Amino acid sequence: MTQFRPKYITFDCYGTLTNFDMAGAARRVYGAQLSPAGMAQFIRDFSAYRLDEVLGAWKPYSEVVHNSVERTCKRNGVAFRPEDAQRIYAEVPTWGPHPDVPAGLAKVAKEIPLVILSNSMKSLIMSNVEKLGAPFHMVITAEETGAYKPLMKGFEYMFEKLGCGPEDITHVSSSFRYDLMTAYDLGIKSKVWVNRGHEPANPFYEYTEIKDIGGLAGAVGLERPFGNSPERLFAGAVAPD
Repeated sequence: MTQFRPKYITFDCYGTLTNFDMAGAARRVYGAQLSPAGMAQFIRDFSAYRLDEVLGAWKPYSEVVHNSVERTCKRNGVAFRPEDAQRIYAEVPTWGPHPDVPAGLAKVAKEIPLVILSNSMKSLIMSNVEKLGAPFHMVITAEETGAYKPLMKGFEYMFEKLGCGPEDITHVSSSFRYDLMTAYDLGIKSKVWVNRGHEPANPFYEYTEIKDIGGLAGAVGLERPFGNSPERLFAGAVAPD
């Protein structure tokens, strides 16, 4: 069987490429105030509130973080200070890639244009992108599209900017809730899930699973798919020889 080779590989950035350390940032600010169990609950709530905050009208990501921290503090009986939320937000541009990312991207960047669609701001993300070690054809942020993922608007904006459709791309993410469910609903057939342990597998959404970006070249037909590695293909993807 002929493996699909996309016109563009599109990526989620934070969590998928960049080591999105919101949990670590929260621990650095609130760890001394909470027990280990309390801190674990705080981190779970902080993640849930960040998702809730991006589902409405667009607002700057600094407000997303501020509101999420404030709501999490209230739920967990912790005193909220705006400067603590700002401290967490200020960490974002300092974060670098997961260790597998630079080499993995280098395998594909010379052959297929790379694009980022991120829930970020231009003032934040370019520092993170510079640390990824590969050239990107385009970096699109929620600030530009006026909507955060998992809303469809950002993906639709990306198609317009690239002059292509869902059938032309491979979308890569470590998150079903933010990316791959929406990609499925929009008819993006070629999807790659980077299993970073953020969420459980869900084969209903028809994706290729890789353990890290090192497996991406095989997933898009640039080298023998997966070799002897343990990555799996789910329905809708091409099985290896």
